[in-house]
Amino acid sequence: MASHYFYGTKLIPDMDLVEQFNDYRSRMNKQILDSDNLLLKRIFNLDTNAYSPGGALDLKSKELIGLTCSLVLRCDDCVKYHLGRCREVGFSTAEVHEAMGVATLIGGTIVIPHLRRAFEFWDALQKSDVSA
Repeated sequence: MASHYFYGTKLIPDMDLVEQFNDYRSRMNKQILDSDNLLLKRIFNLDTNAYSPGGALDLKSKELIGLTCSLVLRCDDCVKYHLGRCREVGFSTAEVHEAMGVATLIGGTIVIPHLRRAFEFWDALQKSDVSA
């Protein structure tokens, strides 16, 4: 299992990268929803429904839009989530890389650090049995 390094510091192995993200996201989403805040529940509901099947766009198109917008906005958690969904709906590595290239072109070089993490997470997803 490959390990990741940041300026010489050993980080987490590939499989743990995906599992750690999924565990944290699930735990915190539950905590947020358990707060019983109506506004937060509405926001989560709107987000869920935006990516539901149906409408003029198919699910793959919606996920690709979600991925590219998240990368341009530099939201690493959002990028990880949409990379997992892109894997689930059947995007190839070439398709994901091309979409991320377009997003980086639009977002500018400030996106490059997030692109690095996106590549790292996509590679971890490809080696993992779980999706984000």
